[in-house]
Amino acid sequence: MPFRTRSHLATTFVVLALATPVFAQSAKPHWSEDGKRFWFRSKDQTGELTFQIVDATTRIRQPAFDKQKLAAALSKLEGKQIQPDKLPVKSLEFTESADELLLFGTGKQWILNRNTYDTTMAGAKAVRSKGRLSLPPARSGGNEYSTYISITNKLDEPLELFWINSAGTERSYGTLKPGETHRQQTYVGHVWLLKSGRRALGSFSARANDQLQIDAEAVATVRRERRNIPRDSRRRRSNSNPQSPDRKWTAFVRNHNLWLRAGDEEKQLSKDGSEKNSYASRGGARPNVRWTSDSKHLVAYQTTVVPQRQMHIIESSPRGQLQPKLRTYNYAKPGDELATQTVHIFTASDGNETRVSTELFSNPWRLEFKNWSNDETKFYLHYNQRGHQVIRVLEVTVATGAVRPIIEETSDTFIQYSDRGKAVYEELPADEILWASERSGWNHLYRYSRETGKVLNAVTSGDWNMKRIEHIDRDAKQVWFYAVGVHPDQDPYHEHFCRVNFDGTGFQVLTEGDGTHKIEFEQEGRYFIDTYSRVDMAPVTELRDSETGELVTELSREDTSKRFKGRRLTERFTAKGRDGKTDIWGIIHWPRDFDPDKKYPVVENIYAGPHDHHVPKSFRTRYGHQHRIADEGMIVVQIDGMGTAWRSKAFHDVCHKNLRDAGFPDRIAWIKAAAKKFPQMDTTRVGIYGGSAGGQNAMAALLWHNDFYKVAVADCGCHDNRMDKIWWNEQWMGWPVDDSYKQNSNMENAHLLKGDLMLFVGELDRNVDPASTTQVVSKLIKANKDFEFVLVAGAGHGSAETPWASRKRLNFLRDKLKAE
Repeated sequence: MPFRTRSHLATTFVVLALATPVFAQSAKPHWSEDGKRFWFRSKDQTGELTFQIVDATTRIRQPAFDKQKLAAALSKLEGKQIQPDKLPVKSLEFTESADELLLFGTGKQWILNRNTYDTTMAGAKAVRSKGRLSLPPARSGGNEYSTYISITNKLDEPLELFWINSAGTERSYGTLKPGETHRQQTYVGHVWLLKSGRRALGSFSARANDQLQIDAEAVATVRRERRNIPRDSRRRRSNSNPQSPDRKWTAFVRNHNLWLRAGDEEKQLSKDGSEKNSYASRGGARPNVRWTSDSKHLVAYQTTVVPQRQMHIIESSPRGQLQPKLRTYNYAKPGDELATQTVHIFTASDGNETRVSTELFSNPWRLEFKNWSNDETKFYLHYNQRGHQVIRVLEVTVATGAVRPIIEETSDTFIQYSDRGKAVYEELPADEILWASERSGWNHLYRYSRETGKVLNAVTSGDWNMKRIEHIDRDAKQVWFYAVGVHPDQDPYHEHFCRVNFDGTGFQVLTEGDGTHKIEFEQEGRYFIDTYSRVDMAPVTELRDSETGELVTELSREDTSKRFKGRRLTERFTAKGRDGKTDIWGIIHWPRDFDPDKKYPVVENIYAGPHDHHVPKSFRTRYGHQHRIADEGMIVVQIDGMGTAWRSKAFHDVCHKNLRDAGFPDRIAWIKAAAKKFPQMDTTRVGIYGGSAGGQNAMAALLWHNDFYKVAVADCGCHDNRMDKIWWNEQWMGWPVDDSYKQNSNMENAHLLKGDLMLFVGELDRNVDPASTTQVVSKLIKANKDFEFVLVAGAGHGSAETPWASRKRLNFLRDKLKAE
């Protein structure tokens, strides 16, 4: 494949412009090759761009250069007057000399001696950078300064070069043969990845005039360091592959039975396959098999075939033709019959089968092959029973087919299998398993012996939740993770970064600031950049020691009021919920032209989906529809009530078979408490709006809480949980489908409507069946209720966020609530 030499700048910056969160605007470190220094850009109080250098070992932070002296030096070199507040420096790089910096201007480069302020023009070969390799690759950062780098392949194998764009996507730029050197145009800060076949060898962030030599030592260094740097968790996987490891046999399916082929020899393994019970994988003809590494045994899935429900929608105005189109999709709903799987063990040499009892996995929502034991005499299955109230890790003995439970998790309500922070299964050394459970009432990690099935210890504990694992260091026997609720004096939804030993000792919260945190490690993992913020505080960025969490230095603290562009800050508010004890957290968005002497209607933007919490926690300068509605003379609030995730299990369980609750008793108590503190909130004029699950919630407000809520706009709502996708609704409403589905249905209870309701739905909604809304329309008509119905042609899920519909929603809320 020939190398491409065209620029990739335009594509990169389009992506960056579309997806730059506030967090990304904080100080970004650019490290020296030895990992001891870094520089970053920040703005001083006047808004002027400054360059700072931090020595992480001495904890000294100082300006990269004296503006007055540099201006004088550049004026002399360039032969024209350059003002200190208008320096042409746009970026910089460290050089091999600690006393020198490479400065970038528009189309020019200079070398600055920081001691003498001697400044010279930098030629193309003035600076040599080794270009340190690391894994996994980061994403390309934005830097408009073009440069060329050279890469020399000193390995005995070809290398393929990939550019990593700002979205993390790999794009191949060709192959270097052994001994070949390639010169590549790129941009400072762009990330490149080197692979041998499918194996990633190392990545690097381009520096000016990098000259990289990729040899065995460089690759070995990456491997050594990757073991110790906190990165995303890595686990040993056993992927399905029809070909045996020794490449002798290939498994295939014929007439729904499993066969093996070796050259011209074919061998039938199974005889019980049929059209309705096939060894072919779902959605294809290949078998789903797992081989032992010695190719002696294979485990195969047999899958029942059941009819798949289809959803039909009409596209009324398809592009390029006059007549409508019928669109049909597979779409399983609660209660539908599901394909189930059983596992079979075969011996490749003679085709003998060892039967496996299905008693412990007879009703699977999902049955997943996890891995082989170290000696491959056993394998492990992860079983999630339909209804999501039983989850097991099962051990199957190859020789006998005997099945025994290693771990069993049960719940009288539900186990949230769909969140990776609550569905942790990780292999640890010494034949151990790391497992997440809410058995204590909070989501925590536990260490199991795989041999005995006994809990060795709780890895984390307390009245807070382990939210997600960032890295498992199996050598140091430590887990790095984010937690919520770990600081009792802060918002319980703030994410903090923590570390703990496998045995539960050495637990440490490594971040401190009152806000929600995001960290980024320096390339060797000795330090990390911690950026935190709140809705009422712009980002603060700090450098911290990875071992102790100790603050090295503050890097930047953004001016909150300037970032919010003069309007009143979005405000945090806490009040007691329905029980008079539990804190309920929410935020208030004020009109731009807020008048403290006026009364304003209150509008709640609701989304009570139990899969998460939903009130923003990090700083934003603009809140989209919340601010647009507020600026039309309304006070907009967002609240996380009971039934949403990441508080206690008891807090979450309120939603079980009870989605109509949506935390309304907590929300109403919160709004009333807020109105006592802020008398500008008029609780006689309360509206509500939301989409998807929030659409279901918004309409429910006018069915069961119409003494408080007077106006509702419901977009693309899941108005009856029997009509929506199976995985989300069965998780909270349970299986089999029972009368609770009907009791929670907006459609079945449409006759209870009081107040002003507007319903939106997109005709092309593939997420929630549009019939969920039109069935509500039918029931409202039969009940002789007045309401507004808006079908948005050509729109999918979230139709009310289209410009025309969003404006219509705003006008409806403003007019019905008599906002001024």
